[in-house]
Amino acid sequence: MGTLREWVSRLWGVLSPDRPDRELEEELRQHLEFAAEDARRRGQTSERDVRAIRLRAGGITQAMEAVRAQRRIPTIESVVRDVRYGLRQLRLSPGFTIVALLSLALGIGANSAMFQLLNAVRLRPLPVARPAELAVVTRSGSFYGAGWSTGRNESFTFAQYQEISRRQQAFSGLLAFSTRRFNLSSGGQVRYAEGLYVSPNFLEVLGVRPQLGAWPADVDPRDCGREGVLLNDGFWRREFGADPGVIGRTMTLDGRRLPVLAVAPPAFYGVEPAYRFDIAVPLCADAGADRESRLSLKWAWWLTMMGRLEPGWTVERAARHLHEISPAVFAETVPETYRPDVAARYLENRLGAASAQAGVSSLREQYEGALWILLGMTALVLCIACANLANLLLARAAAREREAVLRQALGASRGRLVRQLMCESLILAVAGALIGTWFAHASSRALVAFLSGSEGGLYLPIDLDWRVLGFTIALAGGTCVLFGLGPALRATLVSPASVMHGGRGPTSLADRHTFRRGLVVFQVALSFVLLSGALLFGRSLRNLTTAETGMVTEGVLAATVTTEADKGRRPLLFNDIEDRVRRLPDVAAAAIVLYPPFSPAGWNQEVYVGSDKAKTALAWLNRVSPHYFETMGTPIVAGRDFSAQDRAGTPNVAIVNQAFARAVFGDANPIGARFEYEAQAGEQDPVFTVVGLVGNTKYGAIRESTRLIAFLPVAQDVPMSDRLTVVLRARGAMSSAQAGVEREVASVDPRALIEFKPLDVQIADSLARERLVASLSGGFGALAVVLATLGLYGVMAYIIARRRSEIGVRMALGAGRVDILALVFGEASRLMVIGIVLGVGGSLLVLRSATSLLFGLSPTDPATLAIAAVCLAITGLIAVLLPTRNAVRTDPAVVLRGD
Repeated sequence: MGTLREWVSRLWGVLSPDRPDRELEEELRQHLEFAAEDARRRGQTSERDVRAIRLRAGGITQAMEAVRAQRRIPTIESVVRDVRYGLRQLRLSPGFTIVALLSLALGIGANSAMFQLLNAVRLRPLPVARPAELAVVTRSGSFYGAGWSTGRNESFTFAQYQEISRRQQAFSGLLAFSTRRFNLSSGGQVRYAEGLYVSPNFLEVLGVRPQLGAWPADVDPRDCGREGVLLNDGFWRREFGADPGVIGRTMTLDGRRLPVLAVAPPAFYGVEPAYRFDIAVPLCADAGADRESRLSLKWAWWLTMMGRLEPGWTVERAARHLHEISPAVFAETVPETYRPDVAARYLENRLGAASAQAGVSSLREQYEGALWILLGMTALVLCIACANLANLLLARAAAREREAVLRQALGASRGRLVRQLMCESLILAVAGALIGTWFAHASSRALVAFLSGSEGGLYLPIDLDWRVLGFTIALAGGTCVLFGLGPALRATLVSPASVMHGGRGPTSLADRHTFRRGLVVFQVALSFVLLSGALLFGRSLRNLTTAETGMVTEGVLAATVTTEADKGRRPLLFNDIEDRVRRLPDVAAAAIVLYPPFSPAGWNQEVYVGSDKAKTALAWLNRVSPHYFETMGTPIVAGRDFSAQDRAGTPNVAIVNQAFARAVFGDANPIGARFEYEAQAGEQDPVFTVVGLVGNTKYGAIRESTRLIAFLPVAQDVPMSDRLTVVLRARGAMSSAQAGVEREVASVDPRALIEFKPLDVQIADSLARERLVASLSGGFGALAVVLATLGLYGVMAYIIARRRSEIGVRMALGAGRVDILALVFGEASRLMVIGIVLGVGGSLLVLRSATSLLFGLSPTDPATLAIAAVCLAITGLIAVLLPTRNAVRTDPAVVLRGD
């Protein structure tokens, strides 16, 4: 305890030295006065006697130093003194301090923001018990599965889940789930909640206990005798005001009333790091008003499987085990609708496993590569900022050379001086990291909102954790070394002779500016890489937004209508809705489509001509009503549009696009030609006669290559789907057309549900990743160019100032302004050319990793590299103008008199 008190006392003496020093000085003075008074009482009254007493006792200063050495901690005291000295120096240079803090805050903040997103998408473990024990069942190799796919991460059928659960030995528990958006409205416009279908053991396997109620885990997945709802904590608080009496109350989901059984704990958001579920219901609740549940459909791909490993099992061992049981699993789950050739491909499928510590996410696959690229770009921006600060610190160090030499002459070691100069850099780095952390938090939230698009609903936990904190601390330490160590070593490696000669020794001009020139070349090279990347991503986004879609998307509104009407009433109901919408004054044209353009859903089939089934082509199919091509602005090249006569019971007809006609029929006229696709086992292949040819259009995404598309009449769909989309082209304001559609649909079917989405908005949402990369890379590229320009300006201004005497001598010996201009611009041009050449090489190496993000461009696009070089050259010219102006205005007489 005494030792602890002693250390605390010493530390307090270091942190607050003024009061202890005053008390110590007063105590020592009193001691000397008592000694002198005692001497006088003994008759020693002369000044010599008093002086002898003071010498025997020691001086006040020496005594205070001796006591300080015992009272304090020398190392900590030295560091505290360095910090105070550094703070004073920074306070004396407010301009430099503000520029340095802003540069570091932007650089560190941008890096931390990107890392926060990566941490949320890729690194952060699930908020469940022992997440490292979780593994997800995967599809290995070239996996084949024909049928109906729904959900964000759909991989397996319910039959496969049951068979794997029965045969596997790797997991103590195996759960299954599927994503779904549940409609909370009972009519009119839809109001969605993010939902999950889950197996009964969902919470049990994850080790999550509800905060309210209970979730049945010991029931058969098919048994809905205890069917109910699990609420997320946030949804419970938002919709029910955190009412603890919510258990047992009923709520409407897709028109069905289900009781609330439990409320999840606050920290649990689900198993997808990008989405937070609002509602979870049992798998057995999957059923529509009149459709068969996916539990019984062996060709319905809608489930994701995740399990908790048995003790002693690893993910690799589980993967090998699942691969071994694959033949038996797939042999028992072959869909009855598969033909022998399709079943043979299905039986070749194999299973695997992967770690699910961080959950499963389709967003991860979509954005992870882009986020890594953006993190690399922010790292380059931070390096450029550090190079700028290093140049500024070199200038400050040059002004303090005499001070450094004098302090070394008085006994200070070089290490002590380096530590003191590094202390200033550390203060800047820490302060920049603190400001950057605030900036990163605000930026991360803005980025999440950007990624969410028009619908929102994206959930990413971006609060600080030990990974983000450690990353920020590492950035602060790394930047401190990057921009501080070089100038500190350079400032203390100065010979007294060079300082005494005013820095004009024989090696002065050759050596002193080499490091600064190297920093500028480094900045220019990195800026070229960033600028060329920004130009590539910007041009790629422009290519995407101006890509030919085969339709006029502006002014098109998609209204998806879901009805509970009987199968027999649906054709009349949808026809009535279409006719009413078409007659609205704010609607120029309208039609019905099964899969609206750029939607995630789709339908494909292997089609063939005649009896040769060996020659098939993969085609994408869709069902539309008459006037669809007029509504979408797609030209009919040959043949006719669908008509009212193309209905159920009449021969099957189709309209194909030009890519389909070329691939299936070759150079022959497609009008009147026939094609077929393979039906389910036991059914006859349908035959379609081509009655029309349309231009090529996009089907599901802007990025896709031209697909083979066949359009079929929606009236020949038997039975007609309970969910179709009315696409309309508005004459004026979209809101007026939307209000009219709501009114007409409600008059036909008051219980029908409607969801609106402008086609332009849907396309913009599909390009969210590209817009994110283009926007951020453009900002980083612009910032890099600005920093490089400032760096070049600073170096040229510094070099010209240091060579002022040389320029004066040159002009005195007859050099003209043109010669001085050539001298300055030649220096700057050499730096720019070397930097651009190195930047071109860096771009060719680095930007190859971004090929998947580009559209219509190559990473080595010559035009992009040329534009980047010209932009940097122009900014470099601008940066040199002002220093050059000062150089040519040098008066030789003034310079020589000053020397």
